[in-house]
Amino acid sequence: MDFAIDVRNISKSYGDVVALGNVDLQVRSGSVMGLLGPNGAGKTTLVRILTTLLRPSSGSATVLGYDVVRHARHLRSVIGLAGQSAAVDDLLTGRENIQMAGRLYHMPRKQVQKRAQELLEQFDLVDAADRSVKGYSGGMRRRLDLAASLVANPPMIFLDEPTTGLDPRSRLDLWEVIRNLVSEGTTVLLTTQYLEEADQLADEITVIDIGKVIAQGTAADLKHQAGSEFIVITVREAEEAKRAAAVLEKFADNDECEINEEDRTASIMVQDGASIMVQVVRSLDAEGIVVANMAVRQPTLDDVFLALTGRTAEEAATESEPTEN
Repeated sequence: MDFAIDVRNISKSYGDVVALGNVDLQVRSGSVMGLLGPNGAGKTTLVRILTTLLRPSSGSATVLGYDVVRHARHLRSVIGLAGQSAAVDDLLTGRENIQMAGRLYHMPRKQVQKRAQELLEQFDLVDAADRSVKGYSGGMRRRLDLAASLVANPPMIFLDEPTTGLDPRSRLDLWEVIRNLVSEGTTVLLTTQYLEEADQLADEITVIDIGKVIAQGTAADLKHQAGSEFIVITVREAEEAKRAAAVLEKFADNDECEINEEDRTASIMVQDGASIMVQVVRSLDAEGIVVANMAVRQPTLDDVFLALTGRTAEEAATESEPTEN
């Protein structure tokens, strides 16, 4: 199989702190690999190694067939990188930022000018092309940063949490840009804490936590690992949620029921929701609890994240990743 990225036993330590421990990762050419994990998991450390910004402590990795250490200089000329914060110069215009990136790739001046115009059109930045970037919105700055990373038409691009801090509309716009890149044959490694983002964009997902890979597969594969389904009950009155939960707990695999009084919902984890639905309805009816809605849902990546890491995504967002001094 043709791998755009092939990582073997990569480790990185900062003194006594292990940021990555014997990580293996393979990414198929022309696909999107979602690297999912909480802050502090090691995602950015791995991206920095794969983009030659950081040397591994041990192990080996190739990107597009080039060793990240021995062939670092040449590798930089065939990859693109958009980091967690937009790396654009506020004092330059949008056009000048893209052209500057082209000169760093040693592209001929006329080619850079033509490519800059193409990217400004592709990323809907034509109207703002000759304005100072300091007046750009967050979404515009993100699009400009991604445009600059694509100036040399790299076959491989690394996106390190590219939609962090964007509003929902800007996030959807950037998702569409990423889909278009992949449709044209670009390979993408995408790090994210947004579980929906990995579900929407990634062909395969690698979950990393405390510097180690703890799960790999498609979104469907990972959801299957969570194992169970969920029965979700919505009651008519908020005060009925606790009474409904007491009934539902009798049917839960783990004897627990999650209650959200604001949404008037109660939910339990079960192995086969459809088979016990009738029993649940009869039990609720016997207690005089009026149900507004009832559903069986499959595990989401939120459920997988919690099952694999022991944290919710919200809890994980409060942590921080070690950095090199």
